[in-house]
Amino acid sequence: MRSDKKFQIFSHAVLILFSLLALLPMILILTSSLTDNNEIIANGYTYFPKKWSLYAYEYIFKTGNSVIHAYGISVVLTIVGTALALTITTLLAYAISKKGMPGRGVITFLVVFSMLFNGGLVPTYIIYTNVLGIKNSFLSLLIPGLLMNGFNVMLMKSYFVSSIPEEILDAAYIDGAGEVRTFLSVVTPLSKPILATVALFAGIGYWNDWMNGYIYITKRTDLYSVQNLLNRMMQNIQFLSQSSSNIQNANVGLSAIPMASVRMAMAMVGLLPILVVYPFVQKYFVKGITLGGVKG
Repeated sequence: MRSDKKFQIFSHAVLILFSLLALLPMILILTSSLTDNNEIIANGYTYFPKKWSLYAYEYIFKTGNSVIHAYGISVVLTIVGTALALTITTLLAYAISKKGMPGRGVITFLVVFSMLFNGGLVPTYIIYTNVLGIKNSFLSLLIPGLLMNGFNVMLMKSYFVSSIPEEILDAAYIDGAGEVRTFLSVVTPLSKPILATVALFAGIGYWNDWMNGYIYITKRTDLYSVQNLLNRMMQNIQFLSQSSSNIQNANVGLSAIPMASVRMAMAMVGLLPILVVYPFVQKYFVKGITLGGVKG
């Protein structure tokens, strides 16, 4: 009994330590983004700044960069992309979880193979631009993410195999339900944990993605997601800093740019929606990961 209590104390201490290791960097990012830029330059980053300032956020939202518009693009992209990716992933995972499906082994092999190898950036770029012709369009942000993540497919497939009893499916078939009715009325309601888990993975992937916009959006800057816009702002600041010696009155202009604090403010602007959404899906996320990884 005493050994169990000691183990509980030890495990709680370890979990608290890991929680602090995850929280402290985010708290430092937040406090640094609210710290006066000159103080950061003079004293470095700190959890307890002497002088607070909102100028970094004012700079992001008031320098002619349409952050609100970029937020709208990111929100629409994340919602549409997550819904489509979740639908495709779920249908594929359910299909390969059925033991009697023809070609099940070949499809499973192809899914696993995609986790290990890919065609590379250049062939992918050629396919999307020359064959599909989606460059400088919203589809160039959406379609690459719809090519399902093999890990998500196998995770969901494992959940269907280990957590959906065959007896329930057989009962639905005996009652006259077909595959579609069984999937919608029986499997889907029982799969909320794994659906929430995969939706979270897909949503974070779409929200944090900047590579597709960086590669495929070369003219339509109005299609920049918030990640692309913040990345461009950061590049502009770095360019001004490196080229200050060649710019007339550069010191005056650069002094108005909160270079140190604006980096942290940009990180918070990109991270905030994830922090808001995650608590609502946390319980499903943990359960989905636990049950989905029981067996393959």
